[in-house]
Amino acid sequence: MATDFAVALRRFLTSYLAGLRGCSPSTIASYRDTFKLLIAWFRDERSVPPGRLALDHIDAGAVTAFLSHLQEDRRNSVSTRNQRLAAISSFCTWMQTEDPARMACWQDIIAIPVKKQDRPAVRHLTVDQARLLLTQPGRSTRQGRRDATLLATLYDTGARVSELAGLIVRDIRLQRPAMVSLTGKGRKTRHVPLDGDTVTLLAAYLKEHRLDEPGHDDHPVFYGQHRARLSRGGIAWIISKYQAQIPDPLLAGASISPHILRHYVDGRVMWLAAASPLVAEPRVLVPAT
Repeated sequence: MATDFAVALRRFLTSYLAGLRGCSPSTIASYRDTFKLLIAWFRDERSVPPGRLALDHIDAGAVTAFLSHLQEDRRNSVSTRNQRLAAISSFCTWMQTEDPARMACWQDIIAIPVKKQDRPAVRHLTVDQARLLLTQPGRSTRQGRRDATLLATLYDTGARVSELAGLIVRDIRLQRPAMVSLTGKGRKTRHVPLDGDTVTLLAAYLKEHRLDEPGHDDHPVFYGQHRARLSRGGIAWIISKYQAQIPDPLLAGASISPHILRHYVDGRVMWLAAASPLVAEPRVLVPAT
């Protein structure tokens, strides 16, 4: 017979996370992995086999010891430790209504604090560095025009690389007010306005690739061979390729990732402006103060 913990965990992962909250498969997998580690810890450290693990075994002392095990024995980072704690806390929050008799126990676990961690300052590109990078793609080839449009869109919208990789034609609105719909973490969608010059770039790009014609609404905007969408790694490779072409020491030691292209000047987005993807020399504009 299944233990009360086994029954509760199954309901938490399926009925609650997947059903009621509609969490993504990756989120559910992360929560599942946390409990796999916790179950293994009880087996190895407390001699409680998985088939006998019950809710009574889970208290603040056990969870605190488990978190210490993650850092001291498994050498997990503070970030990973906090992520595991968040999954357990979510389970305990849900259990308060499922098992009110042990509400005080669940609240003790929820009260376990997260650990502070040093967060290095996010490095952004300077205006000159951005100018050098964004003007690298050659406009005489089809691939170069794609890369120029990709970099401009990434820079203008401040999109995460995963959001750009998942962009499809229907996500782009070029009519006024022009905007792009980005779907990010937790499948949350945000609408980001597009600068007029980026609209021009995208319009010419979609027309050249015939993506503005009917029947292409679900086609990836940026794709490679066999019309498969570019991966996150592919986009990062494109950025590093153009960085390597710059013989300027200004960028020689810079670690450029898609994330640090999310650059702001005085709180306002700086964007790449070009009259057309066919123009050989684009301009970099900064909104006037």
